[in-house]
Amino acid sequence: MKKNEKIIGAGIGLAAITAAGAYFLYGKKNAKNRERVFGWALKMKGEVLEKMESMKKIDRETYLRMVDKISERYAKLETISGPELQHLTVELKNAWAHIDKTLK
Repeated sequence: MKKNEKIIGAGIGLAAITAAGAYFLYGKKNAKNRERVFGWALKMKGEVLEKMESMKKIDRETYLRMVDKISERYAKLETISGPELQHLTVELKNAWAHIDKTLK
């Protein structure tokens, strides 16, 4: 049974990651801004997805902390404006509701 539980757990995790990726790139709010996707924004979203893959347990607090840490690193870059970074950080945090629905 343990092997089946691991496979089911991996499947649920993969489904959550896939849902998060789809939401980040193709969500309702992103339809208008898809033409203006900056390389750093895709990279930041990719880092969030990679961190989610490595997490054994995904909960709201851990997810929000992870987004904050990644956002802090990007805030140090000179090529990113504060409002753009803030907008993306809020968008990533708001994505938790969609991710949580997928997990359930």
